[in-house]
Amino acid sequence: MQNNHSFEIDEQKLADYLQTQIPQFRGPLTAEKFAGGQSNPTYLIRAASDNYVLRRKPPGQLLKSAHAVDREYRVISALENTDVPVVKVHHLCEDDNVIGSMFYLMEYIEGRVLWNPALPDLDSEQRGEIYQEMNRVLAALHSVNLKQTGLTDYGRPGNFYQRQINRWSQQYRASETEQIPEMDRLIEWLPKNLPQEGSADKTTLVHGDFRLDNMIFHPTEPRVLALVDWELSTLGHPLFDLAYQCMQLRMGHDSVLSGLGGIDRSGIGIPGEREYVASYCKRMGLKEIPHWNFYLAFCFFRFAAILQGVKKRALDGNASSEKALKMGELVRPLAEMGIGQISETIDS
Repeated sequence: MQNNHSFEIDEQKLADYLQTQIPQFRGPLTAEKFAGGQSNPTYLIRAASDNYVLRRKPPGQLLKSAHAVDREYRVISALENTDVPVVKVHHLCEDDNVIGSMFYLMEYIEGRVLWNPALPDLDSEQRGEIYQEMNRVLAALHSVNLKQTGLTDYGRPGNFYQRQINRWSQQYRASETEQIPEMDRLIEWLPKNLPQEGSADKTTLVHGDFRLDNMIFHPTEPRVLALVDWELSTLGHPLFDLAYQCMQLRMGHDSVLSGLGGIDRSGIGIPGEREYVASYCKRMGLKEIPHWNFYLAFCFFRFAAILQGVKKRALDGNASSEKALKMGELVRPLAEMGIGQISETIDS
């Protein structure tokens, strides 16, 4: 836990407010900020009635569309009675006067967050079960009925990749600090190679950051209790989430961002990419995925563009962590991996 003066909460005021809004809530309470890099500060709330988690917008002036905790609250609420495991949300407060910024309160789930994708503390059978469960949750997410959940206007349908390529190309150019020929080539190649078949225009709910450590697993069973951190969720194309996860698994295990590149996955019970993608296709009723290399190349490009922004902020003195500069150094290798996908197919 960490303490930061600007993130402190008036505990008495918050307890008084929550008691008027949530019938079963009883104070007094304490609020402790979780350490870590979440852009929306997150707190453990210990109250007389129970433990909870509070997620808020950072205090101060922000970009209009950033840190939209009300969007997070909306999507989690909408998914409550679906096959997608989510936390139970209790209340959204849009009044900045209570703690200084908008926030929502949700249940606290006792479970495991598995930070290392190699799952070193588990045996081979357990590792396989964890990856199959993650695959099941991804298919459940992409099968959500947007009409029934009231999420048809949660993002713009169609042209997902075209819009994303335009957006991240502009962001990359705005934060460019050196010329990287591989990024120039991706910016040129991606819009010319957009998949044209009908399925590439399919619109589903996408998580935007679907990975192992954004899930809370049951303390002992290979079962996801909640998919968390919905900040980047929107309406988009389902294969983005799948390719994003496979991109992560391809990245080096020794890098700042732990991947599974270079690890003998079959030897430790973790499915290879081909097997993982085949499981997803079976669950979704897909025969195959044409243009898989495009989806992977796009994910590497997008991630490189995001990290270029991190690097620029670090060089400008606006990012405090040493890790920000280290992550910035990954822009070129990520772009190189993106170019590597152009002539490649599914990794074994």
